[in-house]
Amino acid sequence: MQIGMAGLGRMGMNMAVRLLRGGHEVIAYNRTRTKVDEIVREGAKGAYSLEELIQMLAPPRFVWLMLPAGKTVDDHIDEIRGLLHKGDTIIDGGNSLYKDDLRRSEALKAEGINYLDIGVSGGIWGLKVGYCQMIGGEYEVFKKLEPAIATLAPNDGYMYCGPSGAGHFVKMVHNGIEYGMLQAYGEGFAIMKASLYSAGLEFAKVAHLWNQGSVVRSWLLELAEDAFVKDPDLSGIKGFVEDSGEGRWTVLQSIESSVPAPVLALSLMQRFRSRESDSFSDKLIAALRNEFGGHTVQKE
Repeated sequence: MQIGMAGLGRMGMNMAVRLLRGGHEVIAYNRTRTKVDEIVREGAKGAYSLEELIQMLAPPRFVWLMLPAGKTVDDHIDEIRGLLHKGDTIIDGGNSLYKDDLRRSEALKAEGINYLDIGVSGGIWGLKVGYCQMIGGEYEVFKKLEPAIATLAPNDGYMYCGPSGAGHFVKMVHNGIEYGMLQAYGEGFAIMKASLYSAGLEFAKVAHLWNQGSVVRSWLLELAEDAFVKDPDLSGIKGFVEDSGEGRWTVLQSIESSVPAPVLALSLMQRFRSRESDSFSDKLIAALRNEFGGHTVQKE
């Protein structure tokens, strides 16, 4: 099927490539022309403005936005909504707050434009192994886009979650859980680092060992092994851990819903604390975020 992709960052570029390799027609736009030129070399058709992107798509159009959450998404929607026709669909595949989806879908519905929110997880590895996708919006619209969603996903790697906002809501909680998992691994390795056994322990081998049938095995431990092989003491990484918003939203949602979430809340607080010190646990969390998502790390 034909997809218009707006936003060719770490995720958007690789998603466009995976769609192309899956036999879909991709028309791609990015405000940086060199990114458009790059995806054209992969087989996409390039658009050098949002207006051109819409003009190159055949109705009913599917415009997939892979943009930073917040004002950037609203600005792009405002720019294209007047160019779209009844029955066209806008997809927000970024990490938007689900409450923004409710506002946007209602406004677009009044104009006859469909809106899907799709939480996408997979980081820089998604091109190779596929993207886990959590979809919100009208079910009939999801079914029309499903061939592209299925191409992006690994086996059993996508789910229709419910009406508008449901996809980004589930992705928000997913990222909140991620905060807690990263914090647990970081603290565990920090305890080993501070012990009298530290000199004899190779943390890459410990991470590898724990992935052989233990109850704490995970892809994150595979990435921890890779990070320790590259830098056994993580000496080249500063323990400064950013947060991209979803962890904060998850904690706020727990307060709004009166659901206790002490682990997630404290893991968020630890990220704030990391910006005032440089602990080994923070170094590992920063390293893991770089391994799975290509997130920037601060060098020593």
